[in-house]
Amino acid sequence: MAWDLSVDLIKATVQLEQPLGDGTRTVGTGFLIESPTADGRSRTVLVTAAHVLDRMPALQARIGYRVEGDAGAWRYAPQSLAIRDDDRTPLWTRHPSRDIAAIVIQAPEEFARAAIPLSWLAQDETFTRYGLGPGDEMMALGFPRGLSANQAGFPILRSGRVASYPLAPSSVFPTFLLDFSVFPGNSGGPVFMAEGARRRPGAAEAQEVQFVAGILTQQVELSGERLEIGIVTHARFVRETVALIDGVAPPAPTPSERPVAGATAASAATYAEP
Repeated sequence: MAWDLSVDLIKATVQLEQPLGDGTRTVGTGFLIESPTADGRSRTVLVTAAHVLDRMPALQARIGYRVEGDAGAWRYAPQSLAIRDDDRTPLWTRHPSRDIAAIVIQAPEEFARAAIPLSWLAQDETFTRYGLGPGDEMMALGFPRGLSANQAGFPILRSGRVASYPLAPSSVFPTFLLDFSVFPGNSGGPVFMAEGARRRPGAAEAQEVQFVAGILTQQVELSGERLEIGIVTHARFVRETVALIDGVAPPAPTPSERPVAGATAASAATYAEP
């Protein structure tokens, strides 16, 4: 049976939400990564955009697990997730220069199994190896405006084309643009490539190309106008954020790194509870 990254990531992607006490709630997207400890123990890490958690002021959030029943039936079964301690100190680890956060969680067994391996996240050489660039199609998972694909709480899959050049190295170009409409609630969702057949430069035969390219963190706005362009932070920085949990500091950013003009946070959605 062929590996299907799209389905695997759908299973690993979850809605994050927190009621704000005034009849509204704030919603974002996260996904689960399997990242064993140094001594080999299994560990599940939730990754999202840091601003999603920043905008959740209470100590507890809700993570949108899904439970499969008989005859293929699914139900939405969110659980509480501590994101701050009693002193209101954040429990997540934040990348020092990028809008990415990671937190170790105790997921239900079926969700711990659904977490994707850290090795599925791209590195700089992934982009150069396959000759990726403008016009290549990538997909994104999320909960735009807090909406899910169905009552079971699965994320919505959408696609767009790479809209910037070059994609690497990430030390110089830490983000890239994706041509698709970004809505509040998409923040923190994985952006990935899943092609059944692609011929890499110099290769005689086509092969599968499947990897997580990064995480959606921002959208482009100019003078208050949304340009329907998403900003994707490279997967390298997700790797660095997870490594920070174990005290491994990332390299210092290079002086050439500059923010995208007109970039604003893709933001967590805040809307009235049903």
